Amino acid sequence: MSGREPLAAIFGCAGTVLTPDERAFFRDADPVGFILFARNCATPDQLRGLVAELRAAIARDDAPVLIDQEGGRVARLGPPHWRAYPSARRIAAAGEEAARLGARLTADDLAALGITVDCLPVLDLPAADADPIIGDRAYGERPDTVIAMGRAVCEGLLAGGVLPVMKHIPGHGRATVDSHRALPRVEAPLAALAARDFLPFRALAQMPWAMTAHVVYGAIDPDDPATVSAPLIAGTIRGRIGFDGFLVSDDLSMAALAGTIGARASRALAAGCDVVLHCNGHMDEMTDVAASARPLAEAGRRRLDSGEALRKAHLAPFDRREGELRFAALMGGEG
Repeated sequence: MSGREPLAAIFGCAGTVLTPDERAFFRDADPVGFILFARNCATPDQLRGLVAELRAAIARDDAPVLIDQEGGRVARLGPPHWRAYPSARRIAAAGEEAARLGARLTADDLAALGITVDCLPVLDLPAADADPIIGDRAYGERPDTVIAMGRAVCEGLLAGGVLPVMKHIPGHGRATVDSHRALPRVEAPLAALAARDFLPFRALAQMPWAMTAHVVYGAIDPDDPATVSAPLIAGTIRGRIGFDGFLVSDDLSMAALAGTIGARASRALAAGCDVVLHCNGHMDEMTDVAASARPLAEAGRRRLDSGEALRKAHLAPFDRREGELRFAALMGGEG
């Protein structure tokens, strides 16, 4: 290692093994870490090899490797090689023990592959007229339910040596369009947002990682979505909510963000994100992100290291077979 901080970016890759071009790019760009998708996941042995390849490319054995393994509609790992987990809504109906145990089993799956960060839990509170992109990915519409389930999931993941990522801070539940396709605007008053949408994130503000929402909150910043809004990140996420953990942008390639990929990266970092996330594995876009991003800042390094220390400190013994049986009983045979 050179002693310099890594690039404040997390990248995806195209397939099940690294190409020579990807290996060279990652070596030169030196990102903070990586994220995996279904296109990268064929078999357990293959995936363990890919995770090892990714870390070897940047010569950091402790580089975070992320995945979206929520259960239900959003699961990058699934049968026949990995367990299929129910949706958040279904797990919430079974209670906190099911949420904690399902997360502990998920962590066991991920840790066996070398994956150390799961983009879970979803703490959004869907409104009645919201786009279905959140839907049953949420634990419910009541803040107290979402707080209890979210805390149980975080505890389960941490007990398995996997860091949770709260999403989508400060709340995607009122969005009436899918931010993958368009820019959502939420015009609710600040008092209404603070009394409902922000509550789960505020209650779990001590958790190590969170992911931003590509959503405009007109009462806070009428122009820019949270990911690229300095007033919203400083005043709401860091201030009103009180989150001082590692803040990662949602995917830069989503249509909610305007401008070139490089401009999106530089704006998100300037606004206060610790690191930017680029998921699709397209080399031309990753090159633009690398040219526009900066090294991880000192505050980001502190937050990253704090999360890693927390991950190691919470690891607890686990009887997998007993856990599977108990989870199946709690879910009434499902999962």
